[in-house]
Amino acid sequence: MPIPISLALEEVITGGIRQHLPDPASAKFGTMLAGERTSGGRQEIVACGTVSNRISSGAYGDDKAFVAKIYPDAGSSFELAAMSDGSADSRLRVQGLCRAAGLPVLDAGAKL
Repeated sequence: MPIPISLALEEVITGGIRQHLPDPASAKFGTMLAGERTSGGRQEIVACGTVSNRISSGAYGDDKAFVAKIYPDAGSSFELAAMSDGSADSRLRVQGLCRAAGLPVLDAGAKL
């Protein structure tokens, strides 16, 4: 079930995702959802969303879907669980991870 994304949580998510992009300053984030759960006795926040950034030509590339985990008990440490490479198969894989975390996502043809 989705939870509100506070400004502090948004900063953790966007900062963590930017570290995995070739041009972090150009990142444009789409809709993001987050949910809390306990896994292995540890509280975690799962975040799903989309991001696009500039590619080598200077244009913006396709949106990439992502799923990340944030651990509040460890100083809000960030872990990128998966990011799509732009292909439909990788987007479906990321969407499946989001659904498994209880976060509703749109169909494969739509953006998160």
